[in-house]
Amino acid sequence: MSRYAAIDVGTNSVLLLVAERGAAGRFAAVQERTEITRLGRGVDQTKRLAPEAIADTLAVLESYAKEARELGATDIVVSATSAARDAQNGPEFLAGAQQRAGLTVEIITGDEEARLSFASAWADFGGKGPLVVLDIGGGSTELIFGGATGQLDFRRSFDVGSVRLTERHLHADPPTAEELARLSVGLKDTFSALPPPPSGAHLVAVAGTATTICTVARAIEPYDAALVHGAVLSRQEVVHSVERLAALPVVLRRTVPGLPPRRADVIVAGGLVLEAAMDAVDAAEVTISDRGLRWGLLVDRFGTRA
Repeated sequence: MSRYAAIDVGTNSVLLLVAERGAAGRFAAVQERTEITRLGRGVDQTKRLAPEAIADTLAVLESYAKEARELGATDIVVSATSAARDAQNGPEFLAGAQQRAGLTVEIITGDEEARLSFASAWADFGGKGPLVVLDIGGGSTELIFGGATGQLDFRRSFDVGSVRLTERHLHADPPTAEELARLSVGLKDTFSALPPPPSGAHLVAVAGTATTICTVARAIEPYDAALVHGAVLSRQEVVHSVERLAALPVVLRRTVPGLPPRRADVIVAGGLVLEAAMDAVDAAEVTISDRGLRWGLLVDRFGTRA
């Protein structure tokens, strides 16, 4: 059976998926990894990738490429999203990935990121009616509306993400009530331009903010994908989890069961994006997907090969 790998280089984290395609054509994970390197640290203000952020991310890419090849991956596809899109010195990072890891990194647009995230969610949760897919990243957030047959009806990438919003708005530790209120109002304004979602649509949230809110809400530790993928959270659970985290300084947030310590400083902003998006599409609950962009990328690039 053939093996392939997909690597998603985000603003906050770098994710590896090595998967095997069986006789029926479906992919099954052989290995998945996540490392938080925060490639996008400071990009919102400086418009440049910091040298230490590039170095940290290239070290992870080199390790991932070695592991994927040792596991028998014949092809590796790598995408980079918001931070690399926004940075003036993005080409420096791309050259480093080629030189150190032998990887060609594709910087994908926000629209392409949205399309691939929707493909991933549809593969697991589609076919039962319209879908709204939410992908909260470190630098951007994508919202995608799709019909009952899987067609894309609307997609948009917003420049709001857990890292970007934390750096812009949440300076106190813990954040003040005024900071939280201003950010919430700003997010409401940001999403106010969305068209009405499809009638009866089901909301699916992918990526690290959503899975982390789930693991905090359900106290899932250590991380267990079987308990996260497909979990359904009520809006009340989301709000309660965000309020609980926002009340704690970062040093105590890192001790909360289910919260990866390196996400502790940005999870409140990410959680507020989740809340605001649920309100914008009038969703009383959200289904959590453990499979995000990397799965959509894998299927898109390698799914039709013999």
